[in-house]
Amino acid sequence: METAGTTSLTDAARLVQLLKIDGYGTTKAMSNDRCTIASEWHVDGYGWEIRIYPDASTYPHPNSWVALDLTFRSHQPRTGRPYVRATLGCRLVDPRGILKPSKEKTETRLFCRSGDSSSTLLLMKRQDLEASGYLKDDALTLQCTITKPAVPSSNLHKHIAELLQSEKGADVEFLVSGESFAAHKAVLAARSPVLMAQFYGDMMEKSCPSVEIKDMDAAVFKALLHFIYADDDTVPESAVMAQHLLAAADRYGLDRLKAICEAKLCADIEVETAVATLALAEQHGCGQLKDRCVEFIVGSPTVLDAVMATEGYRHLEASCPSVLTDLLARAAKKLKRA
Repeated sequence: METAGTTSLTDAARLVQLLKIDGYGTTKAMSNDRCTIASEWHVDGYGWEIRIYPDASTYPHPNSWVALDLTFRSHQPRTGRPYVRATLGCRLVDPRGILKPSKEKTETRLFCRSGDSSSTLLLMKRQDLEASGYLKDDALTLQCTITKPAVPSSNLHKHIAELLQSEKGADVEFLVSGESFAAHKAVLAARSPVLMAQFYGDMMEKSCPSVEIKDMDAAVFKALLHFIYADDDTVPESAVMAQHLLAAADRYGLDRLKAICEAKLCADIEVETAVATLALAEQHGCGQLKDRCVEFIVGSPTVLDAVMATEGYRHLEASCPSVLTDLLARAAKKLKRA
């Protein structure tokens, strides 16, 4: 593989490269494990690796695809945040300029530590590629892009957060586990679609000056309010708080807070917490966290045995048999490969 050209847009933290792959036909005789092409990148001070799979087969897509993924190759993010957000983009181009570039496909993910990979980007089916004009002289050219979004700083969140602290203009009171919290309906509704419906829809709390929140600790609700007002991406200190806050974020439609908690939990999986975190991920639709838990549990026979001996595993057998079935299937698949 050769790099046909490079353009760096440093202010936007974006890098674009043309990657030419020669000998495309030889990939048909190679297994999926061997048929991988890697390209090292450096964007905004971070190391990245784009892996290209000319003959990928990914469930539930039975056909062979030209596919890619993005892997983080740096240590802990240096910004103080627990993650780096990056987007992988790719499209096929015709170096001759005869064909227009194909439609760009993208994958975005939060990267927490070295080795984290994005979901597989399915670029084009092999049969479609081979029938197109992008494959010329047994070679194809990909235009790949890595973008690390740069968001201008703003102090709006500081002013909004001051409203929470001062309680000026508060028009609703929440009662949570014996504690009360004053807040502003308009701010809450602007941040949460659930609270928008609760206060400005047809729900009964529309005109109520107080709302009781059940099944939630006061400390969790206080942290939830702080995020709603301050948009603070500070990571919860404990994994237990991150678990409760993730569930609360999902309950109120706060996707960014949910992603922050998911990233925290992805980095803090241990034998004693793996099964509980796996069940949480299944319950709240956190695919990345679920995959990380499964990877940890089936990572070695020793870890698998230790996890199966925990109380959490026995609870999972009774409460989430579908998750257990998936877990054991992946473990069997890994052992078969070994």
